Amino acid sequence: MDHNYFVYILTNPKRSVLYTGVTSNLTNRLHEHFELRGQPWTFAGRYYCFNLIYYEQFNRIEHAIDREKQIKGWTRAKKVSLVGQQNPQWKFLNAEVVDL
Repeated sequence: MDHNYFVYILTNPKRSVLYTGVTSNLTNRLHEHFELRGQPWTFAGRYYCFNLIYYEQFNRIEHAIDREKQIKGWTRAKKVSLVGQQNPQWKFLNAEVVDL
């Protein structure tokens, strides 16, 4: 049975904040981040991080979690470089990945 897990990076509308997460349903998670925008009790909400700029897909949750931890440990510069390799213009990808 195939499973889909995603490691993703979000940013705010000004592209000044980065948020890294992991999920089994990227579409639902993007909707949740959008609904929580402006809410101070979550990091992504507090900084309006709901714009998808990067993601990777995995078949095993363990691999996705390991990758999320790896990326979270990186400097901002290294994360910016990673995003730039897949999405040089930092285009918001939300509409492209809905219902993957």
